[in-house]
Amino acid sequence: MKSLKKQRRIQVIAVATVALVLSTALIGYALRDGINFFISPSDVLAEPPSPNETFRIGGTVEVGSLVRGEGETVTFNVADCIASIPVQYTGVLPDLFKEAEDTVAQGQFVDGVFKASEVLAKHDEEYTPKEISQQRESQQEHCEPSGS
Repeated sequence: MKSLKKQRRIQVIAVATVALVLSTALIGYALRDGINFFISPSDVLAEPPSPNETFRIGGTVEVGSLVRGEGETVTFNVADCIASIPVQYTGVLPDLFKEAEDTVAQGQFVDGVFKASEVLAKHDEEYTPKEISQQRESQQEHCEPSGS
């Protein structure tokens, strides 16, 4: 009788383990497109993605680069301390979007221009995305003028 209980326990544990592994795999598969990080402009220029690849680019909107075109078309440059990439976006920009502020845009890099389908701006004066603040810290020596 004891071996039957032991066998049942092993079967229950095996089924539970398989169910856990399967559910974890299904959740990971479902979230694969929802997990989006961004790439800095210097990384995009170092290894340009294919024109049909959709990704996010993040950085600071360059001062003096924001140009409003006809209709809802807007162009601006997104920069990190090393490189700058022109961005073209058609649509309504977020209220907090402005020059010298951090932004993340989603779209495709085509012929040297990032064609954005979505533009995000920080949500308040105190917030900076963790990735941007870490990137700034790691690239701070590139941003500071030499000799200081």
